[in-house]
Amino acid sequence: MKKDLYHHGNLKEDLIQISFDVIQNEGIESLTLKKLSEKTGTSRSAIYRHFKSKEDLVETILLSGFDHFDSIIAPVFCDKKIDLLDRFYKSGRLYIEFAKENPNLYKLIFGKRYSHIRESLRSINDDECLAFNALKNALIEGQECGVFKEFDPHSQAIVIWASLHGISSLIVNGFMDVETIYEDVYDTMFENMLNGIIKAD
Repeated sequence: MKKDLYHHGNLKEDLIQISFDVIQNEGIESLTLKKLSEKTGTSRSAIYRHFKSKEDLVETILLSGFDHFDSIIAPVFCDKKIDLLDRFYKSGRLYIEFAKENPNLYKLIFGKRYSHIRESLRSINDDECLAFNALKNALIEGQECGVFKEFDPHSQAIVIWASLHGISSLIVNGFMDVETIYEDVYDTMFENMLNGIIKAD
């Protein structure tokens, strides 16, 4: 029987951080409880005290991944010291750069493979999806101050989100060499978005 060698720190937090590292460097397919046991020098029975299964671990990683994503995007939309249009531009760039810098995590939290877990935890219709709701609230703010056209903000938010997701997915999947020109692609997308939502003088 394997003897636990792990005697420092918070095992659960370290397991989560190591899981993020494995996903980032090797992909979700490489994440196993056996690998976590080897990397921490502890037994799998000790890991099972924190996570009943790999799916239980993935659920925690998804929530942590969303929290990290939200912590980057939502505050920009909410910062009213920044001009409204600048908030939209900056948050969109941050969205794409999150995907570019964290491709495996991005595919995990927005991909199909674990969508059944994701949808059981949160969706864009859930108030806990802070980034999406911050986007929607910024659209409402723009309509109320007369900058944006009157339109269903939820539908507008989905269209903008889908556009950002499209560019991000092209980058993380290495399609059309978008990563090398993503700044120009984003600027074009942003200009087209503004044309669709800004109220004419």
